[in-house]
Amino acid sequence: MTATDHPTTAAALRALHHGPRLPLVLPGPWDADSARVFADAGFAALATPSAGIAASLGYEDGQTPPDEMFAAIGRIVRSVDIPVSADVEAGYGLSAKELVGRLMDAGAVGCNLEDTDPATGALRDPREQADWLARVRAEAGESLVLNARIDTYLHGVQGTEEAVRRGRMYAAAGADCVYPILAPPPELAALAAGIGLPVNAVVTPDGPAPRELGALGAARVTFGGGLQRRSMAAVAAMAERLREELGAEG
Repeated sequence: MTATDHPTTAAALRALHHGPRLPLVLPGPWDADSARVFADAGFAALATPSAGIAASLGYEDGQTPPDEMFAAIGRIVRSVDIPVSADVEAGYGLSAKELVGRLMDAGAVGCNLEDTDPATGALRDPREQADWLARVRAEAGESLVLNARIDTYLHGVQGTEEAVRRGRMYAAAGADCVYPILAPPPELAALAAGIGLPVNAVVTPDGPAPRELGALGAARVTFGGGLQRRSMAAVAAMAERLREELGAEG
């Protein structure tokens, strides 16, 4: 598969969640250069990570000013000819109309929206979150692939019951897929069956590889800020080698 096999549309991205090649593996570029690298490698689509972009811009995750985040997303979209989904955290306090407009202006054809309230750090009431997702869907129509992040596991709520309850509400609100972040891999199949939408799993340092996550029930696999962190670890190793070489010369 080449980077030009799929048009940069929401319909193209949505279709990739249903095969024929699953799981859909979406690398997480943090700038235009990294996006081009992943596109040139033949990946069919990309998913920006808020953590990776934040680190590249000098911010902690969750602290990137919206204008800078959308500008970074726009640079990534413009650098490639494949669909790009954008992690826009909890929506930055924008109205649904404003959020969809900013995403459209940046050229993104999908987005993540999480159900942690940034003001309190707690899980949002799922009814309120479902209403918010429904407003985003109404504004976007079919022009965005809506990935509803479910943060129950992140907040220590174990088991599938609450994640499935939220996921069903988000599905009814118009989500295209759900992202129960940090769900134990053995629970992915039950989550997919219970919610009835493609499930996004994240690759963690000590967890299963993308292909194995797919075998366990994930239709979509992302990396969070992991690829940016691995890249910077390689830069740190290069810097250490340079320092050692300079020391030897001295």
